[in-house]
Amino acid sequence: MKKIAILGSTGSIGVNALQVIRTNRERFDVVALAAGRNVDLLHEQIEEFKPELVAVADEFVAERLQCLFSSSAGPRITHGPDGYRSIAALEKVDLVLSALSGAVGLLPTLEAIARGKDVALANKEVMVMAGDLIRRQSEAQAGTLLPVDSEHSAIFQCLAGHSRGSVKRIILTASGGPFWHLPAGELRHVTPSQALNHPRWQMGKKITIDSATLMNKGLEVIEARWLFDIDFSKIHIHIHPQSIVHSLVEYIDGSVLAQLGIPDMKIPIAYALSFPERIPYQGSGLDLLTAGALEFFPPDFDKFPSIKLAYEAGQRGGTWPAVLSAANEVAVQAFIEERIGFTDIVKVIEGTLALHSGKEAPLIEEILAADAWARERARELSCKMHA
Repeated sequence: MKKIAILGSTGSIGVNALQVIRTNRERFDVVALAAGRNVDLLHEQIEEFKPELVAVADEFVAERLQCLFSSSAGPRITHGPDGYRSIAALEKVDLVLSALSGAVGLLPTLEAIARGKDVALANKEVMVMAGDLIRRQSEAQAGTLLPVDSEHSAIFQCLAGHSRGSVKRIILTASGGPFWHLPAGELRHVTPSQALNHPRWQMGKKITIDSATLMNKGLEVIEARWLFDIDFSKIHIHIHPQSIVHSLVEYIDGSVLAQLGIPDMKIPIAYALSFPERIPYQGSGLDLLTAGALEFFPPDFDKFPSIKLAYEAGQRGGTWPAVLSAANEVAVQAFIEERIGFTDIVKVIEGTLALHSGKEAPLIEEILAADAWARERARELSCKMHA
């Protein structure tokens, strides 16, 4: 039985992962959970899965959660960055699912890798911020880094058994989000409720907005560069509105391998949790006879400039991707709270990048400092736009 720790159990990835585990209890044992501030849902998860260790955002949340248990019942509860790292370091854990949103997931993910654990990575910001460090540390340890994003899971599966030298390019597919066909001039009128209405996927708020701006695909380009040790020039994006082909790998002999499936995150999550095995899918799956036409289009970099910003930041390397990711987090939250407009998101990111001087080959402390700096600058720019 594989022992699992979940960083981000109350988010969309964590909830889906627990659904996979719920239907495969003979395979998995949840020994630790980490969440932010959703005490009610976390309490339900603890009651059902009986983890021995739980971590939450801060001491106040920990006290609220502890009050729901008698002194002799419930798990051990810890909090903050040290609490998250203790989850990742728990000795009996075989696999850590890294699904905390944003930069908060970086240190616990590095901790899990340093301990030689298998890591199922659902937090793309971690690879964007410190992909080089994570890849090098992962190569030096015994554990396996398993992508959870549907696109990177697809690439991982298509690369199996093939040398990187035989790869001509990888193709990341994107649904195009809810505004692919919307005229560019109308994007400035988009509301948060419209942006959160994704046509294909059910995800958390932040990643759904990222999908609407296509920043999600830009971040995935940087993530793919480090996950698969492949140059940016070989990473391409195709808009695929049906979200059936999750990504493709083209080889130098002209062969193209693709991974297909219905748009359900439980499929790549289950593959990462059960790797190298596969477990039965609890659903009807993909029927190509009824799926209809599969379409592919080039991305519009002018209409969705966030993709271009991501390529540029990734190619500059150093602290630039961390600044891109941090500024995006702040701008997306400001948009959700209706403090800036939809098209202001990319303006905040671009403005923050313009103020950054950059640092090549940064240490982890310098990456975290760049993240903190970018958040402050992005908040200032958001406030100026709101004023």
